[in-house]
Amino acid sequence: MIIPDPLTPEGAAVIDLHEQMEDLENRSGEWPGAEVVDILGPWLADFDFTCVPTPARWVAGSAWVLRRQDRHEDVVTLWADEASALACLAQHARANWDNVWGGEGIPDFPPSSDRRAVDLYYGPRDERGDEDYWLYADDIGRLASTMPEPDGFRFPGEEFCAQANSTAVFHPMTGPDDDGLPCIEAGGVLVFAYLDPDMQAVRVSVDLDTAVEQLVRGDATIPLHVEVGNATVFSAGSRAVPARSRTGRMSRLTGWVRWMCWWRED
Repeated sequence: MIIPDPLTPEGAAVIDLHEQMEDLENRSGEWPGAEVVDILGPWLADFDFTCVPTPARWVAGSAWVLRRQDRHEDVVTLWADEASALACLAQHARANWDNVWGGEGIPDFPPSSDRRAVDLYYGPRDERGDEDYWLYADDIGRLASTMPEPDGFRFPGEEFCAQANSTAVFHPMTGPDDDGLPCIEAGGVLVFAYLDPDMQAVRVSVDLDTAVEQLVRGDATIPLHVEVGNATVFSAGSRAVPARSRTGRMSRLTGWVRWMCWWRED
């Protein structure tokens, strides 16, 4: 059964039509053809069937863009962070150090610092000749269609999500010798957050294999949106809706974070 969403223009229009037809039936005991036409005419006039809805653009992550250009090639590569892009550029500079060796202020061997090696190799931007580079961060866009899923998939509503979130379970490690990892489980989705000495980083992993069937689309994928701070680092299959309830959740989250900061300082 399809449930019209009153938060969308289409859903509100369907509900309005239902109320008008219900009122007509209550007054007349039936749906007289002439009066039905009088209702449907203005109602259909509010719709535009001539154009295809424009997909909304969402930020699905970000990347560092490195463009390196010389007489022989023009190469564009993407990197997860600035340091990695700079290291790649420095690697090219060191491999071609003979191109600048002997110039004023240029040492015989490239320095170990990536930034220093790049600055010495390329020199000031207004003095560069055949070789140049551009390095900048940019958003990775994703077009989210406003059309319904072809298989009729609808992400669970507020009631289902509230129930799943309120019954979320934390699975801690039982001790330093435990082979497992700490994770939180909500709706069958497992999210692991832990300190990884091999990666030398705080690591977050998501396991979707045990997700409840209500979250799985017809193509066996699950809508997923990942944020770190205020930045979206990954987004696939998500469809934002009017933020009626998001404000309340975010304010509660902000309050909880502030309380935790106060508790730690106390």
